[in-house]
Amino acid sequence: MSDTENEVPTIAEDLVVTKYKMSAEIVNKVLKELVDECKDGSSVRDLCIKGDTRITEETSKCYRKNKTLQKGVAFPTCISVNNIICHFSPLRSDPDVIMVDGDMVKVDIGCHLDGFIAVVAHTVVIGASADNPTTGRKADALLAAHLASEAALRLVKPGHETYEVTETVSKIAESFKCKPVEGMLSHQLEQNRIDGEKNCYTESKRSPEEGTREI
Repeated sequence: MSDTENEVPTIAEDLVVTKYKMSAEIVNKVLKELVDECKDGSSVRDLCIKGDTRITEETSKCYRKNKTLQKGVAFPTCISVNNIICHFSPLRSDPDVIMVDGDMVKVDIGCHLDGFIAVVAHTVVIGASADNPTTGRKADALLAAHLASEAALRLVKPGHETYEVTETVSKIAESFKCKPVEGMLSHQLEQNRIDGEKNCYTESKRSPEEGTREI
């Protein structure tokens, strides 16, 4: 096999960027639909099924003439309520979870076109609105997570070390008297791979001199 055939497609190619953008548009569209359905009395299991179904429907509309191009769900719809940190996607045979006012709900979904993956997540408090805003510790956790994600996005660029992201996230969390969940990882996305080799710990027990990695 030639070196050209072994090359991994990157965002240096316009077609790759297009596929990432199309995947992102789909997950953002479906995410909004799911968030709108997160209400008092909603079924977590039903919404997980709906999320996967909608991803399949939307991706099926893309590249219809290319019968060999793979597409669809890249990460199952997960809806994690309150103390459940993440990755909750119950089977049909599992007990259901019904949302109630005041629940903090984390929605996490992902799709791909030709193996180019877009994942997205959002947190919502059931029953909260402009007239009934979230307050207290829930508001602290929400704002800490939002500011930490915004800071991390600005730090993930060439020349920075992963520990810089970790330290910044920890400092923001501390200012709201919160703590990042230990052991959570952010992975580099690659074609057909959602957990690439490069990764970043949310909270690390290592000092900056130990085991750091350049982004």
